[in-house]
Amino acid sequence: MRARLVPSSPPWLRRAALPLAAVPLALLAGCGSSHPSSGALKPEGTFDTAGPGPATTAPAPSAVPTAQLYKTVIDRYRAYQAAYKQAYATNDPSALPAVAMDPLLAQLTKDIESTKSKGEIWRFANTLNPRVYAQSKDGSKVYVIDCVHTLAGYRYSAKTGKRTGEVPGGSFIYRTTVQYDSGAWKVAATVRDRAC
Repeated sequence: MRARLVPSSPPWLRRAALPLAAVPLALLAGCGSSHPSSGALKPEGTFDTAGPGPATTAPAPSAVPTAQLYKTVIDRYRAYQAAYKQAYATNDPSALPAVAMDPLLAQLTKDIESTKSKGEIWRFANTLNPRVYAQSKDGSKVYVIDCVHTLAGYRYSAKTGKRTGEVPGGSFIYRTTVQYDSGAWKVAATVRDRAC
């Protein structure tokens, strides 16, 4: 991931933008209503004047102290790694939706189904050393970097249980996006980087 420097606007443009931005705001201010509305569409011609709906019970990521947030994200990342390992060992991706989300979830499910159709199962042992290296401004995404070392990995026949080959091993850096979704942290994407 590379940062791209963007030059700031010249001072004269910033001064000119302020009055221009005030015009649409002044026009929109006259469109307001003194009655609160939930914004629901009522095609029969009435407005919803009820107050806002109940708040969600899960705290927003921005409301959690940083140390606690990072610990939670790392714990969820480790839970994802355990579910990932189990899914390939059993050819059953049913535990993945609790710890992963699309687009990664769809990719993994497709790959596990492909492995199953070949009559194989994969078993492997990884060592992990995850760290948080960045966070989105709104706090809904946390980025984890990890040097994943595959100690051993083998393919087995699903019918006989005999070992049929090795899964490529090695140590590689993985950059993973852990995203806050519907009250839970889930892995949304992961990219293999250089060797570590």
